[in-house]
Amino acid sequence: MVQANNKFLFWIVALAAAFILFFQLGAIPLLDPDEPVYAETPKEMIAFHDYVSPRIFGEYWYDKPPLYYWLVAASFHIFGISEFSARFPSAFLGLLTVLYVYFAAGRLFVRRAGAISALILATSVEFFYLSKAAVTDITLNFCLTLTLLSFLEKRYYLFYVFAGLATVAKGPIGLLFPGAILFLYFLFARRWHLLMEMKLLPGIFIYALVALPWYAAMIQIHGSAFIDTFIGFHNITRFTSPEHPGVTWYYYIPVLMLGFFPWTAILLQSVWASVRVGGPDWEKLIFLNVWAWFIFLFFTISRTKLVSYILPMYVPIAIITGWYVSTLMERHVRDGHRSWAVLLLILSLLFAGGLVVGAREMPELTVGAYAGGAVFGLMGLAAAYLLWQKRVAGALWTQAAGMALFVVILMSLMLPAAVPVFASKDIAADLQQHYDGKSPLYIVKFLRPGVAFYSGLYGVEVESNWGNAPLLADVLKRTGKAYFVVRDSHYSRMSPEDRQTISVLAQKGDRMLLVKNR
Repeated sequence: MVQANNKFLFWIVALAAAFILFFQLGAIPLLDPDEPVYAETPKEMIAFHDYVSPRIFGEYWYDKPPLYYWLVAASFHIFGISEFSARFPSAFLGLLTVLYVYFAAGRLFVRRAGAISALILATSVEFFYLSKAAVTDITLNFCLTLTLLSFLEKRYYLFYVFAGLATVAKGPIGLLFPGAILFLYFLFARRWHLLMEMKLLPGIFIYALVALPWYAAMIQIHGSAFIDTFIGFHNITRFTSPEHPGVTWYYYIPVLMLGFFPWTAILLQSVWASVRVGGPDWEKLIFLNVWAWFIFLFFTISRTKLVSYILPMYVPIAIITGWYVSTLMERHVRDGHRSWAVLLLILSLLFAGGLVVGAREMPELTVGAYAGGAVFGLMGLAAAYLLWQKRVAGALWTQAAGMALFVVILMSLMLPAAVPVFASKDIAADLQQHYDGKSPLYIVKFLRPGVAFYSGLYGVEVESNWGNAPLLADVLKRTGKAYFVVRDSHYSRMSPEDRQTISVLAQKGDRMLLVKNR
């Protein structure tokens, strides 16, 4: 009977996660600027028959290692080139991450804790959003998850394999993060003797066999250009210098509050309980805490900050929270229900209000924002009531159902309404229709990847701070016919003299196709 119940619980969690991650996966165009970047590069791998040296706009570039590009290229070969194909590897690896957490956390604690941890992870805002996006973060997260959980379960050969894959997914942090996390764990838990169990010599060989061949090939082919750009700029410089100035030191506090919603309401409580617990679970929970908060502090210190950077901390905090909720369901902890209820209600109403206020800035999102706000408000009220009654299981499934319904609203109402503002597919179609095929074509940096992916036209990048790209104002002074793909903010800043020489061929949202005839 217990085995049958466990199988039923597994399939409920697996199907819920699959629905959340795959619902309407290919229904909207790739969103500028990141998704088209990570779809255009594998598209060019196929076009150039070169799967070693990543390209974009026909030129070599060294922004990321190739693992995600390889996965998308394989997806393009299987499903054809489409939005679904570009996002499929992220969604698939996101689902595998959820299922691995289900089994690993169940082995580390109890099966119920594994199921709750997996459900929490799948319904956390940042995790499911990035799992539905054509970006590299979920690939790194999957590799780091298997690396660190393999260590915790003493599966050391798997540890080295996936540390190598993490290095091929994102670069040196594939080795730096596991190494630093293990060092801090050994230090805090005084478990230095585990180094003797880790099969270091064969492990180093396995890691090198997985991680180094691509790097060796790139150094052989491209030499110092690869080393200086990939290691120098994309790793060291981004950590020590801000790519987006003005970001505050506490940037990741609100990011975590929103990204882990609705489980933010019990996160601090779970962490506090996990560091105070004794017995056989203490070492495992300390390891999970070191893992999570090292990631958080590392990127807090980093000068370049992006929302997606702290994604690798979501697995350990989901497991910590799942462990704690499991203890609440066993009534081992008697005072946690009501504080959870109050915080959940406050956060749900705040985020519901945030959606409503946000709709004033983007009226096209009004229907979806009001629907999403209603879901958050009702979810918070219902789950808070159940928690007040100490019906933890009911509150858990209420929150999971609420987030699944929010995904339906997000993918069916909100993002489709925002497509003209966030995607270049339609303006790329207009460009294909109007472009004469021979005149110069200039595209602003933000729109260039999307235009390239959908039209196959690379153009020349303008108004960029990178490299030697010309400024839009300078290009407009040149004589002769030329086409431009810009945003309406660029057009509004043009001088009256420049506008007299320009015709607007098409406008979709804030994207504009212009032609200069003289």
